[in-house]
Amino acid sequence: MERFYRISLALLISTVAGIEFYQVLMRYIFEIPVMGLDEILVYPTLWLYFMGSVNACREDTQIKANVLDIFMKTDRARLKVRIVADAMSLVVSGWLTWWAWDYWQYALKTWKESPTLYIPTFYAECVFLIGMVLMTAYVSWYLVKNVRSLIADPVATTPAAEVKGA
Repeated sequence: MERFYRISLALLISTVAGIEFYQVLMRYIFEIPVMGLDEILVYPTLWLYFMGSVNACREDTQIKANVLDIFMKTDRARLKVRIVADAMSLVVSGWLTWWAWDYWQYALKTWKESPTLYIPTFYAECVFLIGMVLMTAYVSWYLVKNVRSLIADPVATTPAAEVKGA
């Protein structure tokens, strides 16, 4: 799975960079406008943003403000805080997934097209639902994993400083 994300994200970012480079080259060096390039750029850019977010969720490397970890003395207490955070993340991502589902149904029903090239915008808009479903799945997986860890070791009360060797 990691290889899939690494390759697809590399292809997407290369595509976005290549299109932007071509646009800058044509517009500012050769002074030739390329019609519709901005419309094409929306598709890989949206896929890059959402798949990057899914990958961060998969790796559990999203930006977090783990302020409470400083005050927790045991790994078990940190795990409990993590479970609460995961549960809250699951509620929010579930809610956003519901909205993405509604938007996907709307996009499928209306089947809008881009103004210049008449490309169906559905292909860019479907990433909202795909990304949110995958993020919700990964958040659920981490929640289950952390709850299992808490249940598996109910007496772990070792202070974190002792665990780290401080």
